Amino acid sequence: MTSSSESPLLGHYETEDSQGSKLIKKSRESPFVPVGIAGFVAVVAYGLYKLKHRGDTKMSVHLIHMRVAAQGFVVGAMTCGVIYSMYREYWAKPKP
Repeated sequence: MTSSSESPLLGHYETEDSQGSKLIKKSRESPFVPVGIAGFVAVVAYGLYKLKHRGDTKMSVHLIHMRVAAQGFVVGAMTCGVIYSMYREYWAKPKP
């Protein structure tokens, strides 16, 4: 291929949004998604930290507790996000 035929493809690629700007745009649309992701990471990090000091608790029980806590945080964030989007769409919507 010649360089002249490749330049429109590269020009089109450069005009698209970057991954960071897409993430910021999606975070503004639904702000509880990053909260859920951050909470999930925090619960897993805390669980891994507590893994050393679990005492007499079996490994499987500790992992089940970690999984339930992480899933609970994500489901809670999703629920808050749905309630927030319903609020924005139905109650906070300006009347025409």
